[in-house]
Amino acid sequence: MSKAIIHTDTAPAAVGPYSQAVSAQAGRLVFLSGQIGLEPGTGELVSENFEGQVRQSFANMQAVIAAAGGTLDNIVKLTLFLTDLSKFASANAIMAEIIPEPYPARSTIGVASLPKGAQFEVEAILAL
Repeated sequence: MSKAIIHTDTAPAAVGPYSQAVSAQAGRLVFLSGQIGLEPGTGELVSENFEGQVRQSFANMQAVIAAAGGTLDNIVKLTLFLTDLSKFASANAIMAEIIPEPYPARSTIGVASLPKGAQFEVEAILAL
């Protein structure tokens, strides 16, 4: 199996030993690392506001998808991570605004904490 590393400066740099995304099967499958609501230029959270973090996380994800040569239509699986599942409806509504139908498969997981104190993280798998 060959794999290629995908990186863009229009999304935040990795905050640990991982890549923004990796493509496999000659670029047909792309596995995106989780994106939190960091501003690409500063590496700081966009806001303490949950909805602001969700929107920035999806914007960061879109930047990595574009760098991989894809679009939101190429998403086949999303995983959402929330530190407070009582905010699920808000994350769901924002996702419905951003992700086109038919919607991809999705899991939502409640977690105790996320890097840099983020409240939300999204990761994706693409089929190009």
